Amino acid sequence: MKKFTMLLIAGLVSFTGASFAAENATPAKPISFSFEGPFGTFDKAQLQRGYKVYKEVCSNCHSMRLVAFRNLADHGGPGFTEEQVKALAATFTVKDGPDAEGNMFDRPGLASDRFPSPFPNEQAAAAANGGAAPPDLSLITKAREGWHGTFNQLWSNIGGPQYVYSLLTGYEEPSEEIKKETPEGKHYNPYFVSGHFISMPPPLADGQVTFDDGAPNKVDDMARDVSAFLAWTAEPKMEERKQLGFMVLIFLSVFAGLMYFVKKKIWRDAH
Repeated sequence: MKKFTMLLIAGLVSFTGASFAAENATPAKPISFSFEGPFGTFDKAQLQRGYKVYKEVCSNCHSMRLVAFRNLADHGGPGFTEEQVKALAATFTVKDGPDAEGNMFDRPGLASDRFPSPFPNEQAAAAANGGAAPPDLSLITKAREGWHGTFNQLWSNIGGPQYVYSLLTGYEEPSEEIKKETPEGKHYNPYFVSGHFISMPPPLADGQVTFDDGAPNKVDDMARDVSAFLAWTAEPKMEERKQLGFMVLIFLSVFAGLMYFVKKKIWRDAH
């Protein structure tokens, strides 16, 4: 009991500290996704749309170096075929080498390649983006909690995908007072967890990406789709993990029942 109490106190202290650290951050918008909850799964059509938003918009500044093109054909992912993956990879340019003369060269991407960075190094990325290098998006929904200290937000399952969606749709015209405080080259976004002023200008505009399935392409729609896609890149084995969890629970339930009846039989004649 004493150990449990100590752990509870430590957790509350950590929880409160995180709340104070993000006290100025606007909580993420409470939207829902199909993959949430113990029975949730990814919407393949949404993941494919989200990939297209990443390819046509986000990949101009952001890398995704922990994800290989071939992962797009994995079970539980966007559901692209191997032929489609090869074609998608070939639309990217990958630096390779050295060749026989010791020189690096550019070539079309292969399914085995990882998503390349649009910049040769972090310094170049920072120089092209107002001094702040755009973060890699492979695990961005894991790196951004999305909720900032209230139990209601935790209960409502507000997480990284909600944060990404809120950031993409959260650009606002600041008040005159805030305009005076806005650093040059920055944009006001109350959902940005690092201070409300962000170097990235609003990346999405209505009709910017045309989806193959004819789905709506307003800013809200594209933000939802790419947020779902980035949730998948951060946890591509989510559906398998949930399936395994159910199998384990079923096994433990059956095992516990068997142990109960075994115990009853062994101790039946004991006094």
